[in-house]
Amino acid sequence: MNCKDENEMLAILNEELIPAMGCTEPIALAYASAKGRCELGGVPVSITARCSGNMIKNVRCVSIPNSGGLVGIEAAVTLGAFGGSCGLGMEVLEAVTPTALEQTRNFLEQGGCKVDYLNSEIPLHFIINMTDGTDTVEIEVRHSHMNIVSVVKNGREIYSDVKSKEKAYADRSGLNIENIKAFADEVDIEKIKPLFDRQIRCNMDIAYEGMSGSYGLNIGKTIRASYAEGVVTRMKAYAAAASEARMSGCDMPVIINSGSGNQGIASSVPLIVYAREKDIPQEKLYRALAFSALLTIHQKDNIGKLSAFCGAVSASCAACAAVTYIAGGTIGQIKATIDNTLANIPGILCDGAKISCAAKIATSIDAGMMAHFLAMNGKAYKAFTGLLKEDAEETISCVGYIGKVGMRETDREIVKQMLTEQEENAFYGDCIKEKTLSAK
Repeated sequence: MNCKDENEMLAILNEELIPAMGCTEPIALAYASAKGRCELGGVPVSITARCSGNMIKNVRCVSIPNSGGLVGIEAAVTLGAFGGSCGLGMEVLEAVTPTALEQTRNFLEQGGCKVDYLNSEIPLHFIINMTDGTDTVEIEVRHSHMNIVSVVKNGREIYSDVKSKEKAYADRSGLNIENIKAFADEVDIEKIKPLFDRQIRCNMDIAYEGMSGSYGLNIGKTIRASYAEGVVTRMKAYAAAASEARMSGCDMPVIINSGSGNQGIASSVPLIVYAREKDIPQEKLYRALAFSALLTIHQKDNIGKLSAFCGAVSASCAACAAVTYIAGGTIGQIKATIDNTLANIPGILCDGAKISCAAKIATSIDAGMMAHFLAMNGKAYKAFTGLLKEDAEETISCVGYIGKVGMRETDREIVKQMLTEQEENAFYGDCIKEKTLSAK
């Protein structure tokens, strides 16, 4: 691998593997709201959040960290405005004070925050508008969680970058399975060690918290107690426990991948557990984590940040392909692991962020490890079995296209089915009226 390609891979990893506290969609709302409060200067008396369908889907059911158990869009936006620190990025709610939490609860009780549906073709898209009674500020975010494209104060645009699709500066065109493996094989370990030391520490800490605490359905403990002991059981249990703690509002940070903490967990925790169980040398684990992280990013680049396609599939597929890598599998066996996984579970739907994401991670790891064992035994589904193509790289592209383009209408219907009749009328009423008038 030449120096330029290596530097691009390192830049991609540093862009994507960042810490975030809580589910990333409500945290994105809190971040933008905190930024709006900074620009406003005064205390908000009214806030409106206009959110795309995917934002509504991914925020409405998940608990917000440092909120005392608050859930939903209004809570995320309001807590960001009263207690967030935008300088902390995706850890914006780290320093919420009791006073800020009390202000948030009072504001919510008074109906100070309103949510409207934003009719947008961009899955990750929202606009926060707030006023203190004198001044007004509007913050618009598109494509990625902290990608603020516009700041407007009192009708005057003070910042604009609407041409930017997302604030990612590294070139992703070199991402493919062969190049990812070459990077993992050849990179100077000191260049990736600090990044993955942080990932191991953060993601395993919340996994241990999930296993020892009481979150959601206690899925990690249930898996350990109900399945035969073995490395796959422990891989599933710890990854699921980490996700469930995070979805339940645990305030411990996670190193995310492609804008998702669950993808960060699924692409790392199973691999770390496997390596420790099998006494894999630490340097080899670092290389496997790099492989898994980049393969997850590669798959998600084809799909997009938010979709009707469950990101746990992509991340678990990558983690289990990295198990094949760490176990000494050939490039053919690595590709077979990918194909075997995607022949099995390309149909898991994303119905929003919530505690059951943990179950989807456990299911996806189980499928990925079955794919690994088949591949290591020389077994692989043939090309054109279902969605499979002649090469795993083509399969990734095919599944990505279906997730990004083919499932758009599915995504809209998922959002509608998740809402109560009252919520649907509130969120979609104006949009439906607009379509009716246009038809006439």
